[in-house]
Amino acid sequence: MIDELHRRHFIVRAAAGLLAWHGAAATAQALAAPRAPVILVLGDSLSAEYGLARGTGWVALLEKQLAEEKPGARVFNASVSGETTSGGRSRLAALLAQHRPSLVLIELGANDALRGLPLKNTEENLDWMTQTAQQAGAQVLLLGMQIPPNYGADYAKRFAHLFAAVAQTRKAALVPFLLAGVADAADPARLFQPDRMHPRAEAQPQMLANVWPQLRKLLR
Repeated sequence: MIDELHRRHFIVRAAAGLLAWHGAAATAQALAAPRAPVILVLGDSLSAEYGLARGTGWVALLEKQLAEEKPGARVFNASVSGETTSGGRSRLAALLAQHRPSLVLIELGANDALRGLPLKNTEENLDWMTQTAQQAGAQVLLLGMQIPPNYGADYAKRFAHLFAAVAQTRKAALVPFLLAGVADAADPARLFQPDRMHPRAEAQPQMLANVWPQLRKLLR
C-alpha cells in the first residue's frame, strides 16, 4: 500500500513538473517571438482619404500590401483633414500611449505652408514629434512635401528642405516627396480632384509606391 502511494505521488509530481516545464517553455517562446509591427500614420487630408471612397486611399492600400507581405502588422490611421504640425504635436503623446507603435509615419506640414505659417515653427514641430516618437521606442518615417513656387521660390525651397533637415538631425527615414509622380506628372490635372489639391483614387497607388521602399526597409 505504501509503495502504491509513493508511486502515485511520484506520478503526480512528475505530471506537475512536466506541465510547469511546458508552461515555462511556452512563455519563453512567446517572449522571444518578435512583436508584430504596429504602424501609426499621423497625417492630414492626403492620408485621411479626403474626397475618396473609403478603402481607396494610400494608407488603406498599405494595409492590403502589409497583409500580403507582413501578416499580422497593424495600421492605425490617425490622420485628420486640415491638420497642421501643431495639431499633430498636440495629439501625438496620447496616440503613442494608446497604440504603442513600433513605427510612426509623419505626413504633416502641407497645411502649415498653405497658411503661410513660419517655417521655423513647422520644423520645430516635426523635430519634436520625431524625437518624441523615437523616445517612445518607435522608428520614424517622415513623408516630405513640396509646394508650388507661386508661394515664393525661397519659401518653397526652404519648406521642402526642412523635412530632410529634421530627418538628418534625428536620423529618421525620409520620403523626400509624397506626391512624386503625381504633382510632377506629365498631366497632373487628371490625377487631382477639382480642387487641384487632393489626389484622386488613381494617384493613390503611386503615393504608396513612394512610401513603400523606405517603409519596407524599416520593417525588416
